Amino acid sequence: MNIAYLVHLANYSDGILYVLMLLLLIELAVMVDRFWYLRRTLARGDAIVHELASHGRLDRVVLDRLAEQAGGLPEASLLRMAASHAGQVKGDALANRLEEAVIVLAPQLDRRLWLLDTIITLAPLLGLFGTIIGMFHAFHVLAAPGHAPTEVTAGVADALVATASGLFIAILGLLTFNAFNNQVRMILLQLDSVKTMLLNRMDGQPMLHPDADPSEPAAQAVAMARAS
Repeated sequence: MNIAYLVHLANYSDGILYVLMLLLLIELAVMVDRFWYLRRTLARGDAIVHELASHGRLDRVVLDRLAEQAGGLPEASLLRMAASHAGQVKGDALANRLEEAVIVLAPQLDRRLWLLDTIITLAPLLGLFGTIIGMFHAFHVLAAPGHAPTEVTAGVADALVATASGLFIAILGLLTFNAFNNQVRMILLQLDSVKTMLLNRMDGQPMLHPDADPSEPAAQAVAMARAS
């Protein structure tokens, strides 16, 4: 299959294959962009969750340090929100403010995924439309005098390339769209985990190890150490 034959196929569909090629390029660009962003956000967000879990109590200084460490991650907004309210707002009021920060961050996570969703629906329809146009060209040969049956069958085969291309683009987009949606769901779960950890560590009470007996002096010493 050479360039001349590809140009022939594109012209046979009256340019529909050119449109499908453009959709494929857009799809690949969105896939690369979202893959690196979501993968990086998940990996670094997991590190922030483990860092928070290691603290028994959080104050403004620690929260500011963690927010600076988070950098451009979505968790940084939650940490900055918690730092600005540390020692002033607690309980349900703080939970509502952190929930507001999560709601504001949510659209940032699935940015440009609507393009994949649109291409998944549009590509097969355009491919079918290109095949129908190609069929018109193929059967138009029947009206010409002295036509050969092989010309018709070859034209039908060329026309079906548009449908195959549209299906390929849609299948590729569907797989990545579902994978990205799953990653977005995991990041939102991370944000909920960070929110819960912040609430538990900013209520003024120390965090005890689940297996420790709070009545034992050793456990009390550990609790005081973590709280400090």
